[in-house]
Amino acid sequence: MSALTVEAVPDRGNGWDELVHLWEGLDVPEGCKVEIIEGIVTVAPPPNTKHNLTAARVQRLLYTVIPEDWNIYQTLGVELPGQSDLFVPDLAVVPDAAVDGGPPTHIPADVLELVVEVTSPSNAVHDRVQKLRSHAAAGVPLYLLLDRCRPGTPIATLYGEPEDGHYRVLETVKYGEELPLPAPFDVNLDTGILPLN
Repeated sequence: MSALTVEAVPDRGNGWDELVHLWEGLDVPEGCKVEIIEGIVTVAPPPNTKHNLTAARVQRLLYTVIPEDWNIYQTLGVELPGQSDLFVPDLAVVPDAAVDGGPPTHIPADVLELVVEVTSPSNAVHDRVQKLRSHAAAGVPLYLLLDRCRPGTPIATLYGEPEDGHYRVLETVKYGEELPLPAPFDVNLDTGILPLN
């Protein structure tokens, strides 16, 4: 991952608008993920095939249970209110009403129903720490971390019930086991269908 350092502006002054404008206008190779993490514009290389296959299989499952007026996005920017972060989750489940007239380049995190992050060697620490903490602070109801890059057996952890900037661990399973997703999803994710590293 490379980073373009820009001074963090947590108060969302003019510096934040300039940083977002920079984020929107960067010309990077196709497939790269550009995010603002703690006030720094970062560019991650395109994910590998197993990463993409993991996201695709979870997305396919989620489409079988979400309401007709919700969608799942893979390239939508998510702005974290009061923070110097703008993330692009691997999957973001969003009611259509939150993206009136089609998705803009980014939306506020508080309209999300679920965020799914799949770790890669270049982003695992951000997914496990900064993104987890930021989504909890924004009140996103559920955060699913598919930790393929964990030493040993990969694990899937579902976080929920955000309070005071922290999530509670709702469930953790090793790949190969089923992970229940609560309402409004009410479905079991069979992690055995997810590719290993």
